[in-house]
Amino acid sequence: MDIRVNDKLVMKKKHPCGSDVFTVIRIGMDFKLVCDGCGREIMVPRSKAEKSLKKIIKFEQESGEFNV
Repeated sequence: MDIRVNDKLVMKKKHPCGSDVFTVIRIGMDFKLVCDGCGREIMVPRSKAEKSLKKIIKFEQESGEFNV
């Protein structure tokens, strides 16, 4: 999967705050995600994140906009 920093991930399950959109702030063996609803940071193993992923909203570096 081509997931990069600043991409937004729409997950199958919602965070306890009710949001299902997370922003990627670090990648590697684990993903460090920030909930777009409440701002809480979480660490998720790459395999678990890829399984529970519904959609990726790409961040375009040149324009600074999100591309669905």
